[in-house]
Amino acid sequence: MPAAAGPVTRRMARTPGETMKLRLFPQETAALELLADLAQQSVLAVQVLSEMFGAPREEHERIFEELMHIDRRATELQRSLLTQLRTSFVNPLPREDLLDLSEGLGAAMEHLVAVGEITLVNRLDRPAREASDQLEIVNRQAELTVGAMRGLGQLDDLEDYWIEMIRLAKRANHTHRLWGANAMRELSLSAYARSIEMARALLDAAHALKDVGANVGRIIVKES
Repeated sequence: MPAAAGPVTRRMARTPGETMKLRLFPQETAALELLADLAQQSVLAVQVLSEMFGAPREEHERIFEELMHIDRRATELQRSLLTQLRTSFVNPLPREDLLDLSEGLGAAMEHLVAVGEITLVNRLDRPAREASDQLEIVNRQAELTVGAMRGLGQLDDLEDYWIEMIRLAKRANHTHRLWGANAMRELSLSAYARSIEMARALLDAAHALKDVGANVGRIIVKES
């Protein structure tokens, strides 16, 4: 019937043979590897922050410099990705989609750096217990995202990733609300302000990674 011609045409335009031909180009996977490496920087940043949370105050400056080294590496990867997108003939997805994913990963890194800076400048000895809970959530998000970026060539396999990122973001929101309520009951006004500043930065990191997952979801729908 005429109504079915459109979808059939679209499916025929993406035959398995044509897909395999496209994947013979080395440029196709280069952007995905760069995105995966960029996501890996968030995993490394979480590891450094975990060390910072447990370290004495006199160690914070040294550990923060490690965090800044990771941040510089993330910036280099973003620059490399931009060059790749500008110069490659074949990309696995539209350039705009890949750039959006890069910006989301860059935002997550920026918020994680903010957590370290808040710890350093406020001379915090031991963050609230909820900080470790949030860091665990962000770590899980980042680990999942590393695999998802490498798997962008097989979008049908990423629906579970999309849903899991939403679930983790809800956990982060819940933990943030508990953190705020506990801090209000237990802390002085100045200590509360410092604690909530860190809480917001960690929540922002979780939300930035959730946005990466949401972008993957939009790509899945658009490319289906």
